[in-house]
Amino acid sequence: MEREEIVKIVNGFLVDEFEVDGDTISEEANLRETLGLDSLDYVDLVVTIESNFGVKLGEADFMSIATFSDFYNLIETKIKQKA
Repeated sequence: MEREEIVKIVNGFLVDEFEVDGDTISEEANLRETLGLDSLDYVDLVVTIESNFGVKLGEADFMSIATFSDFYNLIETKIKQKA
């Protein structure tokens, strides 16, 4: 799966399911500040990632994520590791 497709899918469900303003999403934007999710929302986010991409994410995976670019990279890496 190409990065462009990952970005499109992720941004799509963030807007549709998590009610994030699509205009606030950019590669450089701070993920936590932009999303403003609580701990239960993060659980939902992990479940959504797993169902859309078939990869598992753990709490440790989120420790190194600061930007949306980091988040997309994590998903892309997990997909490649799975293949």
